[in-house]
Amino acid sequence: MAPTSGLLYVTMHPHPTLSAHDFHDWYNNEHGPTRLRLPYITSGFRYYATDLSPSEHCAGTDSKPEWLAWYDITDMNELTKDSYMRLRVPPAKSERETYTMSRITVNRKLFDFVAEWKSPSYHPLEDPTTPADKGNVLVSVTFTLKSGVDKVSELDKWYEEEHVRLLSAVPGWLRTRRYTTSTITPAAERKETEYVALHEYSPTNGLGGPEFRTAISTPWAQKIHSEIEASRVRRTYSLAYTFGPAPRHMSISRPWTSPLSPQTTLIPATPSTSGIARIQSHITTRDGIHISYTLLSSPSAPPSGPLILCSNSILTTHHIWTSFTTALLSNPHFANHRILRYNSRGRSSTPGTQPVNLALLSHDIVALLDALRVPQAECLIGVSLGGATVLNTALKHSGRVKRFVACDTNASAPATNKDVWEERLALAKSEAATDAVTGEGIVGSKLAEETVQRWFANVRSDQTSAMEGVKEMVRTNSLEGFKRGVEALWEYDLREEMKRGEVEGLFVVGGCDGKLPEGMRGMVEIYGGEGGGKARLEVVKDAGHLPMVERPGEFVRVIGEFLGGVGDGLAR
Repeated sequence: MAPTSGLLYVTMHPHPTLSAHDFHDWYNNEHGPTRLRLPYITSGFRYYATDLSPSEHCAGTDSKPEWLAWYDITDMNELTKDSYMRLRVPPAKSERETYTMSRITVNRKLFDFVAEWKSPSYHPLEDPTTPADKGNVLVSVTFTLKSGVDKVSELDKWYEEEHVRLLSAVPGWLRTRRYTTSTITPAAERKETEYVALHEYSPTNGLGGPEFRTAISTPWAQKIHSEIEASRVRRTYSLAYTFGPAPRHMSISRPWTSPLSPQTTLIPATPSTSGIARIQSHITTRDGIHISYTLLSSPSAPPSGPLILCSNSILTTHHIWTSFTTALLSNPHFANHRILRYNSRGRSSTPGTQPVNLALLSHDIVALLDALRVPQAECLIGVSLGGATVLNTALKHSGRVKRFVACDTNASAPATNKDVWEERLALAKSEAATDAVTGEGIVGSKLAEETVQRWFANVRSDQTSAMEGVKEMVRTNSLEGFKRGVEALWEYDLREEMKRGEVEGLFVVGGCDGKLPEGMRGMVEIYGGEGGGKARLEVVKDAGHLPMVERPGEFVRVIGEFLGGVGDGLAR
């Protein structure tokens, strides 16, 4: 039997004892994303009421709540199983959720799908490429029917033959969907069968206009209202927020760590965090791999503020970008930006079963953008393997990238790459180092020491801490992750595709990084085809393989100038 799709439909009225700051932080960062991570909950939205009168203080009441959320469900029966039900009770239901929901009047309903009609111009709001400011107006009509066997068939006939046809003539109409009380609704809550019709419109629409008045005032419509419907409630809403499976709401009210694993941690902006708010969480890729990320911004940054994604080199973590992140976000010019850092496959012991190559690593970047609902990244920045990854992403997924910065990388894998990296892998295996807590194999100190000596151009007293930090990243990298992740460096060639490059690019290289300065000059020459002009090269003097670590001030200046022409101000 085919699964029954449907809707989880929830109205909420927060009590005066719950601040709006706490309510939105909980809903956007905890409650919604936790549910969107379930494979059968494909989309979720929050709407605020637009039909509240001044006498209701424009804040709603228990009987007329100001907030609505709905979740699209592919199989309603899944909501009766443990994967969902456990989220509604401790310990998966956090203390914060228990506290917050005790201060909200909640009305939760389950509906099975009946029918759907769409305009040719309809575009799903849940599509990650949908602009965040697109907007959506919702008219929700819930009703019950009078007794009689013919009432349902009469209602169906009216929708099919007249009502939706007339509504579709209303300017801005996008979609109409019908639902009925779900068969999984507990008997104690199922007093009578209820129906709901959801009508979606673009923000500029003809609601209240002549076409709309025609649709609701025909003789057949009047008959439905007087002879078929027993009760009827009409509400109007405007889209407030689209959930994704990854928390991204940067207006964080207080520190919090989820009880679920992998954990999500929310860190609000304070003087001790340099005024930067931080979300530490994860996404799950299509092949079931968890990719951890950290999203950073000032708390005033808009939810759809420009996003800069940073992709690190093999054997390191996203913390190589810490100095860059702090410096860039502390500049007023980038106050509305967000920075996304993540650990790529090859860091942990679970890189998955698929071959790790540039195509897969680029798909991971797109998966991050999708989960965080970023239609187009303002800039992708990567170094070494991360540099090749962001370049490949700009070539393969140009619509998702406005600019890219590829640092200390190659357009193709050198012929000796596989042999060189296999020697390094053999060195790591020979040490047989293990993690003191998990007992899992790690890269160890031998390769860590060799790597930092190769990567850093000069070791000055003021760089000791940075060098030791990178050494520790290399030492603690999963051995299995390294073994699999390094395969991406063995064989790739982007040179032909680079000739057709369309995304604006910047190539950056440490002046002391071996033969790479010469090689990256060649990359600039071929990018965009004959005549070039779509990319340029910046050489960071006295820097090796990780200029953002070894010369952070100069690196920030270069990136700031590329992104907004404010490089000089960032360097001071």
